[in-house]
Amino acid sequence: MLGLMQDWPLLIPKVIDHAGLYHGNRKVISRSVEGPIVETTYSAIRRNALRVAKRLEKDGIRLGDRVGTVAWNTWRHLEAWYGITGLGAVYHTLNPRLFPEQIAWIANHAEDRMMMVDLTFVPLMEKLQDKLPLVERYVVLTDAANMPQTSLKNAVAYETWLDEVDDDFAWGSFDENTAAGMCYTSGTTGNPKGVVYSHRSNVIHSLTVNGPDMFGMASKDVIMPVVPMFHANGWSLAFTAPMAGTTMVMPGPKMDGASIYELLDTYKVTLSAAVPTVWLMLLQYLEQNGLKLPHLGKTVIGGSACPRAVTEKFRDVYGVEVLHAWGMTEMSPLGTICSLKPEVANLTGDAWLDIKETTGHPPFSVEMKIIDDEGTELARDGKAFGRLMVRGPAVAGAYFKGEGGNILDDNGFFDTGDVASIDPNGYMRIVDRSKDVIKSGGEWISSIDLENLAVGHPDVAEAAVIGIAHPKWDERPLLVVVPKPGRQPARDGVLAYMDGKIAKWWMPDDVVLVDEIPHTATGKIQKTALRDQFKAYRFPG
Repeated sequence: MLGLMQDWPLLIPKVIDHAGLYHGNRKVISRSVEGPIVETTYSAIRRNALRVAKRLEKDGIRLGDRVGTVAWNTWRHLEAWYGITGLGAVYHTLNPRLFPEQIAWIANHAEDRMMMVDLTFVPLMEKLQDKLPLVERYVVLTDAANMPQTSLKNAVAYETWLDEVDDDFAWGSFDENTAAGMCYTSGTTGNPKGVVYSHRSNVIHSLTVNGPDMFGMASKDVIMPVVPMFHANGWSLAFTAPMAGTTMVMPGPKMDGASIYELLDTYKVTLSAAVPTVWLMLLQYLEQNGLKLPHLGKTVIGGSACPRAVTEKFRDVYGVEVLHAWGMTEMSPLGTICSLKPEVANLTGDAWLDIKETTGHPPFSVEMKIIDDEGTELARDGKAFGRLMVRGPAVAGAYFKGEGGNILDDNGFFDTGDVASIDPNGYMRIVDRSKDVIKSGGEWISSIDLENLAVGHPDVAEAAVIGIAHPKWDERPLLVVVPKPGRQPARDGVLAYMDGKIAKWWMPDDVVLVDEIPHTATGKIQKTALRDQFKAYRFPG
């Protein structure tokens, strides 16, 4: 016997239809690449998305065709996503922070037929276009007045391109499992691998993201997604916010502390989301200028581990709740968020910080477990740690074109590459990436825990820990530190600060000061580059 409910496919165009019809006057505010702040509404976003779909069809884009975007978070990029998916084509976000050769490889592997490019990235794409034979046209996300002279093939200003059509268009009709978006991950061995999101997975994931214990945003909220749309599916906020009818503030290309603060304050942002490096910049700007955050209620921090000191400072100095999050491009990307369950809601002091330092618990639709090297599931006691495995309706089942072969185990679980523990209340703690964990005397040391602790030192701006070969212990931790401006933390002072907060045998064997720590294109500490930088290093004595 089957249920007698309507067959209502979970399609992304339905999201912007809902926002345009029921939250039509809600604003989408963007710092444009050209400079000025631009305000529009969900109803206008919907109309222009219909025009985008119609114009793409006129250019010969069809169901399943990939349309690349190299763009910041703005209203035009948002319109493009909905227009592309509304036609049944596939948005493919390219990360402009990658090496040019990687961008070209990814665009060719994805077989992008068209490219939508912000003004910032026109010079980059001009240098790459000879390596992109499949791209038939470049749409520059600007108007005629700001359109540059360019050698890009069949280049046209976005607004001029749109002016050739009206919004009299019906969204495409296709199965909810149709591909909607693509994002390539470099977190695997070899070449980047393509993750292909479906309409169904994106809609389910966006509903999941906005549960009360997750992002929990409402139509009365104002969200600023600082995390770029080209980073891990934009954390799905391009879909989640319109679903809820939440006002959006898009930061465009200016990601410095002053620019982020200006938008947070001017538009009374209540919720934001970004990687830790952005918040470290903002906190430094706030401290230097004696500023507060009277409107911001909570911020989601993910992409890499959030230092304990950042969580504490946001709460104690600025009255902002930090929701530590974890996920992956392969998970659309949310896996966990650290909201407080009743069992831990009354904790205080270090016990509260211990919980907030975890990456939280998974929502419904994300299953996770930890296993040992033999595949045996380990206890959820908060002590045992092993390889973190996940499955769910918004978790990748394969990479594009079958790269990497079968990526699931016999029970359909995906190996995240992380080493983690899970406690009895479901709170998951990332111990390390499996390739970054330090193995000393047969025991594991978490580089993440050491980094988070070191950043709490008043003279330390950023810290990274890597394993260095040791004749007796196999590996020992080296702490690499970027000082705060005008500060010069001493080795013994940093180690004294850490003393008593970790096991004695976890204590780094040395501290090295550097001007900067290398980062990946998504803002994570680039441990491979750091290990290469210190490959000749030997501990004193």
